[in-house]
Amino acid sequence: MKFLKLFHFKDHKPVSEADQLAAYRRSGDVAVLGALYAPYMDMVFGVSFQYLRNEEDSKDAVMQIFEKLIIDLKQHEVSNLKSWLHSVARNHCLMKLRSARTLAGFEVIEDVEHELHLATQPEDNPLHLDGRLDALDECMQKLTYEQRVSIELFYMQDKCYRDIAGATGFDMSKVKSYIQNGKRNLKICVEGHGSY
Repeated sequence: MKFLKLFHFKDHKPVSEADQLAAYRRSGDVAVLGALYAPYMDMVFGVSFQYLRNEEDSKDAVMQIFEKLIIDLKQHEVSNLKSWLHSVARNHCLMKLRSARTLAGFEVIEDVEHELHLATQPEDNPLHLDGRLDALDECMQKLTYEQRVSIELFYMQDKCYRDIAGATGFDMSKVKSYIQNGKRNLKICVEGHGSY
């Protein structure tokens, strides 16, 4: 992680975050991206540690997320980098936990790793309801195919409506409806899941 902190601009004039994002999209200069990312590394580490509960895994996540940004920030117009990074870090960790559960045959690896921390996430986001990932997985399987795919692409892969429509062949006007109805159905299912 230390190498990211070495990135800096040659001139010391204050440059707005929006201008830095635009400069990175134009140039693809990793030094520009490093300067943008450096102030948020502690936040990304904190979010990662909250989910992964392991210092080394959390440090790895900080680097993996930076590598992801090299491509993603060329493709996405981001207006609030801090909020967007928080979402990317959270989703990265959720996918990592889901992957670990799959490799372990869906056995509980460590209870605390599977808790979703509602206190730090938006209440309207179904992927962050209080409970465990097994409840969420079970409820995801109960959604219609269109809802499940749309929600996975939107929340876990940060795809926009247009990208989801392109990837799935769904009508773009219906993608928003699939996501909204899927969110509502997930919320109802997870909240009604006994102890969850």
